[in-house]
Amino acid sequence: MLDDQALMQALNSTPVTDGRRQDLWHDDREMDRWAQEHGGLGCDDEERRWLRTARDALQELASGASTEPRLHQVLDGVRKVPKAGASDIEWHLEAPPQRRLAVELVLAWADVEERMPGRLRPCENAECRLFLLDRSRANTARWCSMKTCGNRLKARRHQARTREDPRPE
Repeated sequence: MLDDQALMQALNSTPVTDGRRQDLWHDDREMDRWAQEHGGLGCDDEERRWLRTARDALQELASGASTEPRLHQVLDGVRKVPKAGASDIEWHLEAPPQRRLAVELVLAWADVEERMPGRLRPCENAECRLFLLDRSRANTARWCSMKTCGNRLKARRHQARTREDPRPE
């Protein structure tokens, strides 16, 4: 199963660079590398299509949009089946091989939402397309990175206040 880190890598695969949206998964080799690192098939057009569909739907969902039809497509006919072991029960995912990693991506998102409700959200910098998983005690993180988005926005607010309130000399 995919973990929080893999989920964040997928969600943050469409950064803004020099004011333009990039799609790191547009490059099939980059996407195949990610898929293979996380137990996927890699080098499979159908797997890539399902991963992009799941990622795009989860980005919209994390931003507050409804993506129910696309998530239904990804999850259609998928089952988790319990298998009793010697000391516990293990759950096995039954999904078509080309869709399995996309389903795991959706399940990783659902797991984060269940364990840490309200902690997965978009960066508050409107020019940024990245997401953050707030692990702070107070749940007050606002930016994907304090070094980039946080400092940039604080500097802009300071400059705006300085322009509005010029100090007499």
